[in-house]
Amino acid sequence: MALQGATASLGVIDFQEMAGRVLAGAELDRAEAHAILNCPDERLDELLKATRKVREAVFGRRVKVCLLRNAQSGICSEDCHYCSQSRISRASIPVYRMQSVALLLEGARQAVETGARRYCMVCSMRGPRAREVEHLAEACERIRSEFPRLELCLSLGLMTFEQASELKRAGAGWINHNLNTSRRFYPEICTTHTWDDRVATIQNVRRAGLATCSGGIVGMGESDEDILDLGYAARRLRIDSVPVNFLHPIAGTPLGGLHALTPERCLKVACLLRMLNPTSEVRAAGGRELNVGPRQAELFDAVNSVFVNGYLTTPGWDHARTRELIERAGFEVEAPA
Repeated sequence: MALQGATASLGVIDFQEMAGRVLAGAELDRAEAHAILNCPDERLDELLKATRKVREAVFGRRVKVCLLRNAQSGICSEDCHYCSQSRISRASIPVYRMQSVALLLEGARQAVETGARRYCMVCSMRGPRAREVEHLAEACERIRSEFPRLELCLSLGLMTFEQASELKRAGAGWINHNLNTSRRFYPEICTTHTWDDRVATIQNVRRAGLATCSGGIVGMGESDEDILDLGYAARRLRIDSVPVNFLHPIAGTPLGGLHALTPERCLKVACLLRMLNPTSEVRAAGGRELNVGPRQAELFDAVNSVFVNGYLTTPGWDHARTRELIERAGFEVEAPA
């Protein structure tokens, strides 16, 4: 149901009262969602405190640490404008075929040694072929036998129900496939597949019994309406894990010269995604170090999960530095696998 009775006036909206109704099961109406994104900077602390109320009601003060593995790099037929691994990118990055099962298993060991709870294997591709699914299924089985408590996530592009089912049987728990932005704005950042193609993959994943991981990227030139549409789509699709990326512009990509985000804008987006998806994991993903900078600790008022040791082709803070950030903010790292 939509929230009733709250004024969306930016000057008088009661964020604490909003949080209480969200926790009671209500949904933000569009005007209130706008009020979060356009919260005056002088009231941002109020918004963060209200968002923390929602976050802590579901996840306490725990923060889940996740680690990414670029299992296949720079080999993709798609033209996603933000991505250094797309076919139109001229970025200087490593290019290599699918890593061996042994290397993927070694990556899982490194994740556990780092203190990560979730290990995410990502492949640059439109979608996997049968032999690639078989290869990754073997990797999942090997990892699962050695680390039964480690959460396994894969990101493989467009997937069928049958492919997702095979990976589910092999021990995968999550599939990541980001919506990235709104349906309206999607053609501005990719033309080789559609937003609805991505939704179809999410539906295939859920039907196979896997948990869904799907969020977006902000800072690509989208409007407030596009960010709202992304947040509501995640809610409507009942996404289990919602990563929020803050565009890290990479030289050699079409968006390489775009840097429009401020720390305050990033924090408001994180608050919006938490308020719209109160029971989902919300993860601070790529670009947090670059774009949120000295205010990164405040992200944990909204997010309950974070990546460490960098991203696919961009650097990031290591586990020790991130753990210090988490604890300094008054939160605690979730027990590792």
